[in-house]
Amino acid sequence: MIKVVKFGGTSLADAEQFKKAAKIIKAEESRKYIVPSAPGKRFKEDIKITDMLYQCYEAAAKGGDIEEIFEQITNRYREIIKGLDLNLSLENEFRQIKDAFINKAGRDFAASRGEYLNGLIMAEYIGYDFIDAADVIFFGENGVFDSEKTNEVLKSVLSKHEHAVIPGFYGSMPNDTIKTFSRGGSDISGSIVARAVMADVYENWTDVSGCMMADPRIVNDYKTIDIITYRELRELSYMGFSVLHEDAVFPVKVAGIPINIRNTNAPDDAGTMIVSECKEYNKTLVTGIAGKKGFSVIIIEKDMMNAEIGFGRRVLEVLEKQEISFEHLPSGIDTMSIVLSSAALNGNRDYIKEAICRAVEPDNIHIEDGLALIAVVGRGMKNTKGTAARVFKAIAESGVNVRMIDQGSSELNIIIGVDEVDFESALCGIYKEFVN
Repeated sequence: MIKVVKFGGTSLADAEQFKKAAKIIKAEESRKYIVPSAPGKRFKEDIKITDMLYQCYEAAAKGGDIEEIFEQITNRYREIIKGLDLNLSLENEFRQIKDAFINKAGRDFAASRGEYLNGLIMAEYIGYDFIDAADVIFFGENGVFDSEKTNEVLKSVLSKHEHAVIPGFYGSMPNDTIKTFSRGGSDISGSIVARAVMADVYENWTDVSGCMMADPRIVNDYKTIDIITYRELRELSYMGFSVLHEDAVFPVKVAGIPINIRNTNAPDDAGTMIVSECKEYNKTLVTGIAGKKGFSVIIIEKDMMNAEIGFGRRVLEVLEKQEISFEHLPSGIDTMSIVLSSAALNGNRDYIKEAICRAVEPDNIHIEDGLALIAVVGRGMKNTKGTAARVFKAIAESGVNVRMIDQGSSELNIIIGVDEVDFESALCGIYKEFVN
């Protein structure tokens, strides 16, 4: 059996967390390939190393003094090395990184050094080979991840290493400069490594014992999801689930590799298994409930809209020209509603309304703000009668008015739009109906 193991920032925030991670790795011979993140917060008021690196680089790029903040960064690593009682010096790496900052090597290079340095420490501490991600993970000229080249090279390189540490979050461009994934991208790196070695399991170790059925900051008596499919996780991640980067699903989904979300601080907990398919349904019927605030609705009204060929296309072309994506299109015969991020309308609101008016000459158009979306997701919903009725009953009993309803043809999820002020009440009401 082969396991690829990724540790998040809180799991490697200091020497004590490193020791926990190393104990987990050594507990099973199958844990052969390790993907570390940069040190995260040690306590609530602490600052993540990645954020400190960004701050340091911004100061350097403006010609400012970086001595103090750079010393704070390097001291974090020195403390980890000392706490692990390692005979390891990173002073040469520190000097090279500092020079690169001063010579404006780029924000991506700066951010990636957190994982790079943590990878060197992890490899030394557990006795694994170190492989620089820049040598095995590649992006194209356009900055898009090159999955096939990466898989080919990574597979070849790792076949020569029985055990290895590969830092997460970054790779390289064709001109050999560093390119990072979006924040949280170490999850993606772990998934890429798992695909390359055709791992039996991709373990993602963090500070929670799996995916929660709903945001524990909102609901009481929150429960952990035992098994969730890739499709369900994708839906929930898009609506706010933050345990795993949403793009981390794709490399392992292609290979059919399950992901196991585990807790570094509670290693005996089984966590959540993320799988391609699962015929069994959760006892609660609903797998998870998630949501976000910050949406607006463009409402377009025009008689006989449904008979006008190309009406919807012309409306959406207006958004396309402004490089704005939409979330949902809950429409009627003579009305078309477009749900999109409120932030996307900033500075474009009047222009978009005028452009739509020129494109389709509506009878009326207006924009409503303050919308929150809630996704109720469950693979068992499709084959269970009355699920939607239970959702709307729960919302009604919470004293909340539904502003929008959207259910996809797969019947995997139901999307409900409510006023932002009612978001928490509606979510808690749905959770109570299905879980408590």
